[in-house]
Amino acid sequence: MATYIHGHHESVLRSHRWRTAENSAAYLLPHLRPGQRLLDVGCGPGTITADLAAHVAHVTAVEVTADALDLARAEVARRGLGTVDFAVADVHALDFPDGTFDVVHAHQVLQHVADPVRALREMRRVCRPGGVVAVRDSDYAGFTWYPEVPGLEEWRALYRRTATANGGEPDAGRRLLAWARAAGFTDVTPSASVWCFADDTDRAWWGGLWADRALGSDFAPRAREQGATDADLERISAAWRAWGADPDGWLTILHGEVLARA
Repeated sequence: MATYIHGHHESVLRSHRWRTAENSAAYLLPHLRPGQRLLDVGCGPGTITADLAAHVAHVTAVEVTADALDLARAEVARRGLGTVDFAVADVHALDFPDGTFDVVHAHQVLQHVADPVRALREMRRVCRPGGVVAVRDSDYAGFTWYPEVPGLEEWRALYRRTATANGGEPDAGRRLLAWARAAGFTDVTPSASVWCFADDTDRAWWGGLWADRALGSDFAPRAREQGATDADLERISAAWRAWGADPDGWLTILHGEVLARA
């Protein structure tokens, strides 16, 4: 797996903890049933994991490091859930027998891994025949905002360059269907959805967290490795704050999704 580009700075967790099954896995929810076993790959701080646990019999949550997994453990414990267990795992080589799960879910994971097709093959292997593999990833080239703040285009170009150099694919959303087919799935339902940030509260929150991420998260040192200076990162941070303060500001974040039958 490529090194996670964002790390687990507070500004990153602030955005990840906002995620719910409703705003991040709505395409999957109609396919969940009370008796199912679900694998949540790359569970992050566990907010989506805990929501999914309310829809199925049991969830196994996995992350690539024990420290990352502890974030999800804390969220699950906070909610008092007894139907979630945890394992450190690499999605390229999942340590589960074939056909263990009815549903395998991954949100914002494939854009960060070294070999997304291999990852999908592993997700398919551990999913029972007839089960569902569900993946959702953003597509940075498809982000749209207003007004056209120059520093935000600079941010996107730098992010895409840095993510690619880190071994990931920042425009993963549009590739999910192709990757699923290359992984051997023949029954694939593709879709797309967006997050939209346009009211005063949402805009200030999103602009502020990305302003902080530009300077304080693991993205910053990796961006410097790609030639960004401290002045560049300060300019990008200021652009996010300026966008967040603009009453006309509007942002959509595009996501690709696939539901693939094993």
